[in-house]
Amino acid sequence: MSQITTQPNENGAEETSILPSDPSRRFWVTTACAVGGVAGVATAVPFVGSFAPSAKARAAGAPVEVDISTLAPGEMRTVEWRGNPIWILHRTEAQLAALKTNDTDLADPNSDRPGFTPEYAKNEFRSRRPEIFVCIGICTHLGCSPTPRLDAGAQPGVPSSWTGGFLCPCHGSTFDLAGRVFSNKPAPDNLEIPPYEFSADGTRVIIGVDEFNKA
Repeated sequence: MSQITTQPNENGAEETSILPSDPSRRFWVTTACAVGGVAGVATAVPFVGSFAPSAKARAAGAPVEVDISTLAPGEMRTVEWRGNPIWILHRTEAQLAALKTNDTDLADPNSDRPGFTPEYAKNEFRSRRPEIFVCIGICTHLGCSPTPRLDAGAQPGVPSSWTGGFLCPCHGSTFDLAGRVFSNKPAPDNLEIPPYEFSADGTRVIIGVDEFNKA
């Protein structure tokens, strides 16, 4: 039977590998265990321990680097950081313009509530760069993951005046394309913005670090 292994790559993302079976290896491992169980355990400890640094790094939220050079306007990419989905959306000019029309219908349009928006994202776009939006894709109500409804217009679960955003399928909370929650919805806060920064050339987003959180 083939062996499936999952290990992090150099950017922190997990990669799955399928290794072919090795009958001779299985024979010698079985023989070694039968002859000297204690020795077998002693040998296994360093082997397992070699994975510990990467596992600890993932648990601690090691930074994840994402190439956005090919992310087209209107496209969204999802990566994992600290076990959470991170959305990276390249907003179009029309989507950016539509954000301003939602202010009167939002519970916290200026992201004044503490804890979910870093200072550098306290602007009308909730981002470092207007066109690139980065957030944690977890509803602030009970932890469900909202469904992207990026297109404007009437759709199931959203009003006809919908300008694009996200719909939580669990209890109906809605968020605009800056992750701001609409009024009179179960979710109490806007979607959370994780620490992040851009590479010097602007082609990559580094999730997990900013001026307040260093790797």
